[in-house]
Amino acid sequence: MDQPTVGILHPGSMGAAVAACAATNAADVLWCETGRSTASVERAARFGLTSVATLAELLDRSDIVISLCPPAAAESLAREVAGYRFAGMYVEANAISPERTQRIALLLPDATVVDGGVVGSPPVGGKTPTLYLSGPAAATERIETLFADTTVRAAVLGTEVGKASALKLSYASFQKTSRVLVALAVGMAREHGVDQELIEVASRRTDSYLSEPQYVAKTAARAWRWGPELEEAADALAAAGLPPEMLRAAASTLARWNDAKDSELTLTDALDRLAQP
Repeated sequence: MDQPTVGILHPGSMGAAVAACAATNAADVLWCETGRSTASVERAARFGLTSVATLAELLDRSDIVISLCPPAAAESLAREVAGYRFAGMYVEANAISPERTQRIALLLPDATVVDGGVVGSPPVGGKTPTLYLSGPAAATERIETLFADTTVRAAVLGTEVGKASALKLSYASFQKTSRVLVALAVGMAREHGVDQELIEVASRRTDSYLSEPQYVAKTAARAWRWGPELEEAADALAAAGLPPEMLRAAASTLARWNDAKDSELTLTDALDRLAQP
């Protein structure tokens, strides 16, 4: 099979790194520079992505389009793509609920939609995330081939659109809420001057996130992405008849750090911001 041309919408820290892995088995990887930030331009250049002037050109030249954007933008982006009658393969790889993924598939009647969910950190510095896939068998097989022999491991879950999104959000609901609970526990302990003792207690249990309080600052820097992801997971819980309140509370807690986007905070800074919204 000829090597496909791939388009990435839009290359954030995860999207750019995933796109760079796709370049291993692609003829070219395109992105649309119009309206993007200076940071995006620099990131795309660093990962060797090819800039095009318009979304129309990207869609016209791409066989496969991968959507990796903030969750809130997933549907509006798909609607924009649909407006150009894109008829290639559309990988909906955002952290959104299965129901939203299925709605997006209906928005793109001319395209072949594959449901994707990335579990793990961006594929840089030795990190090897897994891209879970579900959808038409021939399409998921083609995406597996695209990422063969790269640091992104592709794994197919079946033919039902929604499965990959469900797995991604199920994992995120545990992992991200656990990090929020660490921040609250350490913040409460600090208020009473027993934070070091708390960390010492937790360090005897090496399998506990509580033994890694330094990660609180990283949680704060990622809160702008994690909060909407947990809202999506809460929607998925509610749709399954399960109580969503815990995840909505975690998302509300993360919102206190929204202005810390991608910043280099100390643990003290992060806890101060959490206590002083």
